[in-house]
Amino acid sequence: MARPDAIDVHAHFFPERYLDLIAREGAPHQARIDRSDPKGPSIALKESRTLPLEATYWDLDRRRKVMDRVGVAVHALSLTSPMVYWADGDLGQRLAAAVNDAMSEAHRAYPDRFVGCATLPMQDPARALTELQRAAALPGIRGVYLGTNINGRELSDPSFTPIFAACEAKRLPVLLHPLTVIGAGNRLGRYYLNNFLGNPFDTAIAAAHLVFGGVLDRFPKLEVCLPHAGGAMPYLVGRLTHGQKVRPETKGVAKRPFDAYLRRFTYDTISHAPASLRYLVDLVGADRVMIGSDFCFDMGPARPREIVVRGLTLSARDRARILSENARRLLGL
Repeated sequence: MARPDAIDVHAHFFPERYLDLIAREGAPHQARIDRSDPKGPSIALKESRTLPLEATYWDLDRRRKVMDRVGVAVHALSLTSPMVYWADGDLGQRLAAAVNDAMSEAHRAYPDRFVGCATLPMQDPARALTELQRAAALPGIRGVYLGTNINGRELSDPSFTPIFAACEAKRLPVLLHPLTVIGAGNRLGRYYLNNFLGNPFDTAIAAAHLVFGGVLDRFPKLEVCLPHAGGAMPYLVGRLTHGQKVRPETKGVAKRPFDAYLRRFTYDTISHAPASLRYLVDLVGADRVMIGSDFCFDMGPARPREIVVRGLTLSARDRARILSENARRLLGL
């Protein structure tokens, strides 16, 4: 058994009370829980649905056994798609509160194993700010989890400025996850390309808006973590930086060249290829990269430590940073 030393910053959690609330009140929003699959319930939202969610997503005892088996000490819990943005403001706020309360309860039950990244009803920024203020006071809430866009609105939208201001003031890092990805309904509709390609592209789009939209300049102490090893952005940084020099559309907002913002982000390790992760570590520094698993979806690594301890040649210092030290610093552990 691997020694449980890693901290996983990309580990998903679907508490039962969130599923129950969708089952009770989701119908007016074309949302329901489908329990017909013996593998577990699915969240059906209009024309889309999640994969069946097995009990490990909410059962903390099962989850801890998996964590022990793969050498992960801590999960930073997060809600992922479909999150809560599909609901109206009132239901969205209650869904977010249900998730955040469950995360805090998980931390209180196992304070050395779980912390939470709060979800917010960002479709209603005023309610999102109210829930952020409430959730930030809960034991174990150590970050905020946002989609890469909010129902098509970019994160640079001025209506979200108070949220980022509050996150910076409370020293809560913002961790992103692709949601409603670009092209999902047309050219990416087949072969699961909405995930294979859409997710990393959408992360790059969100990062570009945070830079070119001036969000990172307005909030110089705000920490933003990009999933899936930064998506496509680290591999397009040269193109983005060159374009900023020659195209008038990017003038007068970002204060520095795009590549100067690389270390304003942190990144998880979900690259699926040691060479890609090696490139990322060389590009941004070993102090900006942390373990991620996408727990427990099939598109994440089942053994997230392995790419770090076996896939890369690292100094003991850099290995320790990526396995746990960077996440401890980011999450205030």
